[in-house]
Formats: sequence, structure tokens, C-alpha cells
Amino acid sequence: MIESATVGQESDVFEFSSIVLMVDDQKIVGEAMRRMLQAEKDIEFHYCSDTASAISRAESIKPTIILQDLVMPGVDGMSMIPQYRAHHATRDIPIIVLSSKEDPAVKRDAFSNGANDYLVKLPDPIELIARVRAHSRAFRSQQQLRLLQQKLEASNAVLRQLSSQDGLTGIANRQHFDEQLDREWRRCQRNGKQVSLVMIDVDGFKLYNDHYGHQAGDDCLRTVAQALKKTIMRPGDILARYGGEEFVVILPETDLPGAAAVAERLRDAVERLELHHEKSPCSDHVTISLGVACCSPTARMESITLVRHADRALYRAKKSGRNRAFLAEPLQGPPAELAA
Repeated sequence: MIESATVGQESDVFEFSSIVLMVDDQKIVGEAMRRMLQAEKDIEFHYCSDTASAISRAESIKPTIILQDLVMPGVDGMSMIPQYRAHHATRDIPIIVLSSKEDPAVKRDAFSNGANDYLVKLPDPIELIARVRAHSRAFRSQQQLRLLQQKLEASNAVLRQLSSQDGLTGIANRQHFDEQLDREWRRCQRNGKQVSLVMIDVDGFKLYNDHYGHQAGDDCLRTVAQALKKTIMRPGDILARYGGEEFVVILPETDLPGAAAVAERLRDAVERLELHHEKSPCSDHVTISLGVACCSPTARMESITLVRHADRALYRAKKSGRNRAFLAEPLQGPPAELAA
């Protein structure tokens, strides 16, 4: 009985152990192959007598090589090769086809269907062992390379996130803002769409820091950042820390009234936090001032122009009493107050 025969209980000590799955309806051939391999402690042998269960068996034992007989009842070995290649569990496993004769046309068809090697059964034991080990080593190396690539991609993703993330607040940083504004500016320019910007400043933050301490100031910025983040509704909108106690929001394809509505929601969200601010110049709790600007980018304009307009509107909001938003007409005229 060879259905579950296993050779080599110490295979895990080898760097490149071989797990063989042989699919052949002739058990006497399977037994002969098992005997050829039984003395090799780095080779584990499994036998399957029908093609119907070959793939499920492969999923279970995870072979490093499949020995597939070509002439079998039901689905023959030649038809099985494309099925192995189409299945996620077996698509990369090396396949050595076993044939009763040396036929160039059969070899051609086997390789065309996705086989890796060809042996006439019963092969010489030395040749069989050498090919099993060679294909298994190549397969193991491929697996290790794929794993390393996955780890590298994961590490690169983490590095990309860290490079674009503000260390204190966890939202996007200034570098990411600059990159995304340039990208959205060019996209809206191509599509003839408007883009809006909201500049945000925490009112009296230096006084807050001086009175409550820098640790409390950091906690305040983190809390404000999360409140702003939760208020941003569209996936394409971008919130970033601009620097110090300043934040900025990019609103692609958004006109001035739409940006004004977002600005008011942001102002209200921070006010609702009710963070105590004894030294605030405008309230007894933490508030923000906002400057809103909008434009339709053209080839003769630069994105920094929009930033400057939003910054001027923010300056007007602070000079007018804070805890409010000011709107700048689309790159023209003086800002107008948005009722707080």
C-alpha cells in the first residue's frame, strides 16, 4: 500500500527538501518509484492514483514537484498539465511528465502545455533523484524570492506611508500636501475643473502652549487633527498638517460655495470639541480660523497662487476676530466673511 507512503522523516533539516507527488494509475509503478527514492532522507514521497483528486492532494501536501503520468483513464496526464497551471495551489509547481516511450511529438506537446521536464519510465534512479532535487531547489528558490519581494513591497509601503505622514498628528505632512496639490492642480487644469483650498490655524495656540505646556499642546494638535479628519467626507479630499498649528485641506473639483460649506463644518467640528483654552483671545475653548480660496487652474497659473490667496483669507479671518472663515473670490477681489 503506497497511498500515504512517506520517505525521509528528517527532511526539515535540509535547506532544499523535496516533496514529491506522483500521479499514476499503476500502483506497481508508484511502488517502484517510491523504492528508488526511499533511501534519500531529503525526499518525501506521496502517491495519488487518479487525476480527479490530484489537485486537492497537492493542496494538502504542498509538493515541490509533481510526477505526472501521461496515459491515465478519465482525464489523461496531458490534459492535467493545463489544469495544474490554472490552479492557484499548483500553477508554479514543477511538473515532470512520465511517458512509456521517447517520442519527440509527445515531448513537444508536454512542454507546450506547461511541463518542466520529461522522463521515460521507469527512469534511472540516479537521474530521477538528480532531477527531483534540481527542480525542487529551483522551486524553493522561487518561493523564497517571492517571499522576499512581498516583504520588500510591504516595507516600501510602510516607508512611503511614513514619508508622507506627519509624525505628531498621523495625518498627511507638508511634503505630501505639496505633491498632491501639484497633482490635483494639473488634473483640474486638464479637465477644466475648479480646485479649492482651505487654510486652517488654531487660534491662540502659542498662548495655549505657554499656559498648558508643550505636551498638552501636542495632545491638542492631535485631537484637532482627528476632528478635522473625521469631518472630511470625500475620499479624494486631502487633509494635511501645513506646519506648526496650521492645517490645510485640498478640495478637488469643488467650487467656492462647496468649499465654504466644508470650512464651516470644520470650524464647527473643532468648536464642538470644547477643549478648554483659558488664554484664548476669542473664546474659552480651542477654536480655529480658516481661509478659503478657489480657482480654475490654467496653464499660466501656478498652484502657489492658490495657496497665497487662501493664506491671505486666513489672515483676514484672524484679524476679524478669529473662529470664523473668510472666502477669497476666485483669485480676484477681497475676501468676504463666511458667517461663523
